[in-house]
Amino acid sequence: MRPATYYAGPAWRGLVLFALLVLLVGCDQPPQAHRFEGPIFGTGYHVTVYGDFSDKQLASLEDGIKESLDEVDHLMSTYKSDSELSRFNAAPVDESFELSSPTADVIGEAIDIGDLSNGAFDVTIGSAVNLWGFGPEMRPDEVPSDDEIAQALDKVGYQALKLNGNRLTKTKPVYVDLSGIAKGFGVDQVAARLDALGVTSYLVEVGGEIRTRGEKPNGDPWRIAVEKPVSRERSVQRVLELEDVAVATSGDYRNYYEEDGQRFSHTIDPRTGRPITHHLASVTVVAERCSTADAVATALEVLGPKKGMALANREDIAAYFIVKTDEGFKTELSEAFHTYLADKPSEGEKQ
Repeated sequence: MRPATYYAGPAWRGLVLFALLVLLVGCDQPPQAHRFEGPIFGTGYHVTVYGDFSDKQLASLEDGIKESLDEVDHLMSTYKSDSELSRFNAAPVDESFELSSPTADVIGEAIDIGDLSNGAFDVTIGSAVNLWGFGPEMRPDEVPSDDEIAQALDKVGYQALKLNGNRLTKTKPVYVDLSGIAKGFGVDQVAARLDALGVTSYLVEVGGEIRTRGEKPNGDPWRIAVEKPVSRERSVQRVLELEDVAVATSGDYRNYYEEDGQRFSHTIDPRTGRPITHHLASVTVVAERCSTADAVATALEVLGPKKGMALANREDIAAYFIVKTDEGFKTELSEAFHTYLADKPSEGEKQ
């Protein structure tokens, strides 16, 4: 994959509430904990930093966090008609379009992960996402027909994107939707801003996508809870211990709708143009960058439990699967995931 480029200046900004709960536990009365939060990308952000900062420094931190996320939103939103991504989507076929460096970086990594997953991750899935009512357009009055799905698939295929430096061209009328990677990149940009400002202990969370730096003042790692994939409650499935890494979860249990008793997930398989139907309820991925974790979790969710785990083990991806069975949920861990567990795998967790 292309190495990500981070920007110390204004940096940018992506559904389903991704299945992670932040457990800020550890010391009694943590010294100098500062928290910032607000709305972004149709969800919210929460940032916790430790350190001794003046009021002026705290104001600079808050401004930098907002600036980074707002810039990403301005560049990559499909809900804003004047965003850079929306302008590219409206541009003619075969016209070379000059992108900003952040957007080019995200699309470059998206293409790499599309190749890695044999098309299970595809940022041109937007036409099918919109068809099923999970994009800027409203939910359809009825389930899309086979002909409508086929027409949407005619506009799907990340291979139609040709990236040359910061110039992007499409060879057919694809609609690019970066929601499967943009929130993670937004987390990375906030982390880069905090690093540039000298913050050595922080946790950044945007819509469930997380990145950490350092440890808490008492020496404890950041503890992150993977949520049980059930829509009717919020409870913990597994606790992870993280330091200087990112984590993202993709799941089908919060953003969905039902029609005539059938459940339609927001996760659309780019190869079929239809919502996934297998029994993989959620995937949690740990990676160096949150953009990577975000996109890879989506790819594994599309692939399903068997093919997804095969890819995770082949590529040394730290992945945690929660699979629906007739008896309830079972969990499966890739070989690279074990180092992040806060305790030993429980009974029923397949390794």
